[in-house]
Amino acid sequence: MNKRFKLIAAAAVLILAAVALGWYFVREPADHDRLVLFGNVDIRQVALAFNYGERIAEMRAQEGDRVEAGEVIARLDVRALMLQIAETQARIAVQEQVLLRLKNGTRPEEVAQVRAENVAARAEADFAEQQINRLREIEQASGGQAVSQQDIDSAQSARRVALAQLENRRKALQLARIGPRREDIAEAEAQLAVAHAELDRLNYRLTQAELKAPINATVRSRLLEPGDMASPERPVYALAITDPKWVRAYILEADLGRIKPGMAASVTIDSRPDESIPGRVGYISSVAEFTPKTVQTEELRTSLVYEVRVFVDDPGDRLRLGMPATVRIRLEGGNSHTSSADG
Repeated sequence: MNKRFKLIAAAAVLILAAVALGWYFVREPADHDRLVLFGNVDIRQVALAFNYGERIAEMRAQEGDRVEAGEVIARLDVRALMLQIAETQARIAVQEQVLLRLKNGTRPEEVAQVRAENVAARAEADFAEQQINRLREIEQASGGQAVSQQDIDSAQSARRVALAQLENRRKALQLARIGPRREDIAEAEAQLAVAHAELDRLNYRLTQAELKAPINATVRSRLLEPGDMASPERPVYALAITDPKWVRAYILEADLGRIKPGMAASVTIDSRPDESIPGRVGYISSVAEFTPKTVQTEELRTSLVYEVRVFVDDPGDRLRLGMPATVRIRLEGGNSHTSSADG
C-alpha cells in the first residue's frame, strides 16, 4: 500500500512538473492561435559626461525627472574660460592692427623722416671726406710734421663709419618707398587666423559647459553634485530612454518560423494582469544562443533559443527596466502546433 502511494505521488509530481514546464516554456495550451512568451522589459540607457574637466556649478535635474531633448540639465563653472576668451579677443584686436599697418604700407610722413635721415647721413659722410682731405693737405705741406698718423687714421675711420651710415639710410629709404613685404603680410594674416581659430575653440568649449539631454528621457541616476570635478571619464547623469521600450524574450527554433517582424502583440505585467499594452514584433535574432542563466532547470539551460524583441507603446509609463512581462503574439492562420519559449 505504501509502495503504491509512493508511485501515485511520484506520478503526480511528474504531471505537475510537466504542467509547470509547459507554462514556463511560454505556451497556453488552450489557445492554439497564440504564442505566449515570457521576458523582461529592456530600455536603452545613456551615460552623460562633460567633454572637459572643470568644477560643476549647477545640477538642474533630480532622479526620476523627465527631461526633453536639448534641455540643459547641468552647467560647469566658466569663469576661467571667460577670461581666456577675453584674452584671445584682445590678442585678435592687436593682430588686426598689425595687419592693417602692413597693408596700408609706409606713411608719407615716415618716408619723409627716412629721407631726412638720409640727407643727414650724406652730410656726415661729406664732412668726413673733407676732414680727411684737409689732413692730407696739411701733411703734404708740412712734410708730415704737422699731422700725426693717428689723426689721419681717426679721420679715415670716421669716414668709413659715415659712409656705412649713409648706405644704411639709403636702404631704409628704399624699403620705406617699397612698403612691407608680401611675406610679412601673409605672416600677419596667418597669425590672425590662428587667433581666430583659438577663439572659435574657446567658444565651442563654452557651449560644452552646458550638459544637454540628447533625447527625451528619464533621469535614472544623478552621479555627481555641484562642486565635484567633472571629466569625460566621469558620467554626471544616467538617463533611461523610455521611447522605444521593448520586451526581450526568447523563442525555440521550432516556433521561429511562426513569427515575423511587424506581427501584432500584447504585453501584460504581473501587477496589472488585466491591462494589456499593445506592441509589435520588431527584431528576431538570426543567431541561436543558450537560454539565459536565470532559467534554473537543466533541460531549459541547455536549450538553444533565439532572442525576440517586442516593441511596445507605453505612454502611461507602466513598464520599468527589468520588469517581468508576458507577451502574447497572435499567430496568422491559427497554427495548431503548440510549443514555447522562455525569457
